[in-house]
Amino acid sequence: MHNLTFYLLTLFLLLSPTSSLPEELQLLLQIKASLDPHNRFLTSWEPNTDPCAGSFEGVACNEQGLVANISLQGKGLSGQIPAAVGGLKSLTGLYLHFNALSGEIPKEIAELTQLLDLYLNVNNLSGQIPPQIGNMSNLQVLQLCYNKLTGSIPTQLGSLKKLNVLALQYNQLTSAIPASLGDLGLLTRLDLSFNGLFGSVPVKLADAPMLQVFDIRNNSLSGNVPLALKRLNSGFQYDNNPDLCGAGFPNLETCTASGHLNPNRPEPFKPNGPLQRDIPESAYLPSNCSQTHCSNSSKNPQYGVVFGVIGVFIVLTFTGLFTFSWYRRRKQKIGSALDTTDGRLSTDQVKEVYRKSASPLISLEYSNGWDPLAIGQNKNGLSQEFLDSFMFNLEEVERATQCFSDVNLLGKSNFSATYKGILRDRSVVVVKCITKTSCKSDEADFLKGLKILTSFKHENLVRLRGFCCSKGRGECFLIYDFVPNGNLLEYLDVKEGSGRVLEWSTRISIINGIAKGIGYLHGNKGNKSALFHQNISAEKVLIDRRHNPLLSDSGLHKILADDIIFSMLKASAAMGYLAPEYTTTGRFTEKSDVYAFGMIILQILSGKSNVTPLTRHAVESCKVEDFIDANLERNFPGSEAAKLGRLALLCTHESPNHRPAMETVLQELSGFTVTP
Repeated sequence: MHNLTFYLLTLFLLLSPTSSLPEELQLLLQIKASLDPHNRFLTSWEPNTDPCAGSFEGVACNEQGLVANISLQGKGLSGQIPAAVGGLKSLTGLYLHFNALSGEIPKEIAELTQLLDLYLNVNNLSGQIPPQIGNMSNLQVLQLCYNKLTGSIPTQLGSLKKLNVLALQYNQLTSAIPASLGDLGLLTRLDLSFNGLFGSVPVKLADAPMLQVFDIRNNSLSGNVPLALKRLNSGFQYDNNPDLCGAGFPNLETCTASGHLNPNRPEPFKPNGPLQRDIPESAYLPSNCSQTHCSNSSKNPQYGVVFGVIGVFIVLTFTGLFTFSWYRRRKQKIGSALDTTDGRLSTDQVKEVYRKSASPLISLEYSNGWDPLAIGQNKNGLSQEFLDSFMFNLEEVERATQCFSDVNLLGKSNFSATYKGILRDRSVVVVKCITKTSCKSDEADFLKGLKILTSFKHENLVRLRGFCCSKGRGECFLIYDFVPNGNLLEYLDVKEGSGRVLEWSTRISIINGIAKGIGYLHGNKGNKSALFHQNISAEKVLIDRRHNPLLSDSGLHKILADDIIFSMLKASAAMGYLAPEYTTTGRFTEKSDVYAFGMIILQILSGKSNVTPLTRHAVESCKVEDFIDANLERNFPGSEAAKLGRLALLCTHESPNHRPAMETVLQELSGFTVTP
């Protein structure tokens, strides 16, 4: 009887529809069912399909045919992270950020011992951080910020000896900061801001040798700030912890035995009110949308009354002077560049109006030492003409985006948020908000990169209108022209009759325009600041009303921190745009851009975002009908299609030495018929 039962069970498993599937495919289908329970976004994840053949969106495999990368950021996923994810033992990158995932982080995720990057930020995850994560010995980046995580920071995280970045900001964590984090010898960025952490800042953590950015703002920390943190300069952020003290730190009182609690004794958690849960920091706006700091209440009631009376007197005096000066300006038609309805000018802005009232580009808002433009200090070498041409003030950026309203939010990434805006001249723009911690830490390098961005002038590059750096918010804002017709990715994988099927001549025009834009970046035809784009993809090609392509984010890597660039490149690799030699050399050349351009040619020809081996084989075999978009219904010249296919193969050659330069590519494309 026992043998019969075993036989029947075995037979059942053999006949089960999923039992014949490879183990990793079964795991992926379980993960899909949990992440996307309504099957709305991961429709390409199908049974009886090889996940490593390129058909599974966001899945990349290693040379052994095992799943090594899952990139599903910003896909609209609304399910939960299943325990099954721990079964993908070869996974090195898991990117599930910017979704709406809920539930707890499964402890089984710690079984991914080969994982380098874990991005779960900007979701609705709850519960505690699994202490088992401390066993993930190869982890380099751990992003859990902008969730609803509670409880303590596990001391076991101090075992992650290879960790470079730990981001836990904007959660509901309530504990002391573990001293074990000081054992992380490679840690460069630690963000614990906007939580309910209490107790002191561990001295051991302050001595972490590689630490560059340490953010503990908006917690309930107390006691003496270790002197060693002064070396971080503006990389150390500590505002809105009323009971912190320390000598030599701006806005902190010197510690006294009576004035502050024992720094070694944790205080109970005192909530600071509801946490703002939007990103980036520009969305964290006080009620008047321009105030950047909250003053701390006095601990002595008597001093509070005295200072209150003095404060009221100062406010009334200032208000009277401001009203009088405003009246005179209006009478004399001074400051015509400003709307008279704007009542939110800072003190510095008022002073600047008197100094230079004809310009709408007023002073920038700075505090706490981060001042890449160094206005008024003459240390940055910026000419007044340059500032007048490109510099916006924070008030104008806020006004354009309606205080960074969600209504104007166009998209989010792991380092920025993008908003649509309308300037005072009624022109439509895009505002890209980048946090300071995502920018290059060296202000000279940041400024050099900013100058490069403003130098680009080409019909196939999105124009940078200007910029604004706010030290008070810890952000930089890049203001670009708005391009109305979306990006190239939206014109791929479309159905006939959708209105987005591109005609053949339009496709040729788009390919030609992209090539011209890349050629300009590489130094052809007058660009003195030659560089490589490094992140070319269909998503980075914007389409205007005349179907003219414009490359976005050109030169952006020149102002971003290295770890941010690295995470962007991993996403590009997952989508097939990253040249194969980068994995061995770690360097970019102009031939890396040529490779990505070749992939875009294949996408445009096939009309599909996913270039499969079958597509490449059809191109290699000159089977035009098999690789050209069926939506064209054979309305294209076969000779041109074959020639473009050969050009795409040449551009995506495995060896960079066999790929043509963009100048050669442009010569090849000059014989094609394009739309006017």
